[in-house]
Amino acid sequence: MPQQPSEGTRRERPSVSVSRAARVLAEAGVEAARAEAELLAAYVLGVSRGRLAVADGFTDGQRERFDALVARRARREPLQHLTGSAGFRHLELAVGPGVFVPRPETELLAGWGIAEAARTAEPLVVDLCSGSGAIALSVAHEVPGARVVAVERSPAALRWLRRNAADRAAAGDRPIEMVEADVTAPDLLADLVGRVDVLLCNPPYVPDEVAVPPEVERHDPASAVFGGADGLAVIRPVVARAAELLRPGGVLGVEHDDTHGAVLPALLAVDGRYAGITGHDDLAGRPRFATASRRDDRRHADPGPAWQTGSS
Repeated sequence: MPQQPSEGTRRERPSVSVSRAARVLAEAGVEAARAEAELLAAYVLGVSRGRLAVADGFTDGQRERFDALVARRARREPLQHLTGSAGFRHLELAVGPGVFVPRPETELLAGWGIAEAARTAEPLVVDLCSGSGAIALSVAHEVPGARVVAVERSPAALRWLRRNAADRAAAGDRPIEMVEADVTAPDLLADLVGRVDVLLCNPPYVPDEVAVPPEVERHDPASAVFGGADGLAVIRPVVARAAELLRPGGVLGVEHDDTHGAVLPALLAVDGRYAGITGHDDLAGRPRFATASRRDDRRHADPGPAWQTGSS
């Protein structure tokens, strides 16, 4: 018979540790407390979440590390800062202080853009307000023939973007191009005017006075979250510049606040250079992003309805 471990070497089962941690996180107001406790446990043990049930128990050192991470999460430090990475579609991206943590909602915009880019053999895709590079690097990973240009202004975010871009290039993806620039500049990407096939943007769009969760308020860069009094301070110039960058028939996708479900499509319609304007909901049924195509100024066909709603 196998020898039983002595009291000093006995390991605490992950299920016991996770249950205790889930109670701590729930009391701190973390919504997905059980799931996050499991993710932290898997991170400390070096296994996937699905392997927790068959993983070895925590050593004393691992349990101390796990408890320390749980305490930090209970203080509402983002889970992704604790583990150092965020999953986005098929990628794991390095994230931390100074860069906006990519959200699952944005995967819908990225997926739409990837599907559009895949329609062209060698598409030119631009990602504005790139942050960690989640959208840009997903396009490069899933559309191997794409030339992808990522634009970011923040020096801190650029460090994370460059790190993730280097990691993906080392993994075999086509390297993306990175441009340090303000997306509201009127001469943005002057060399690409009239050439872009797909332009995607997840800008800061939360109105300044809107209350946000503690994780966002304390840890996400304010410049990547808030978009002025009405949340449209960055979106307005992006809509205008995108119409100049896109080729005729090129497409635009912009994420927005859930209060902008009618506002952003209306801005696109008023601009007059867009057709096929469509609003898209997220998985919770909230308005989340709008898409449109660049009109061909040489044609004068009936533009049809100003815009329509749709779902992703």
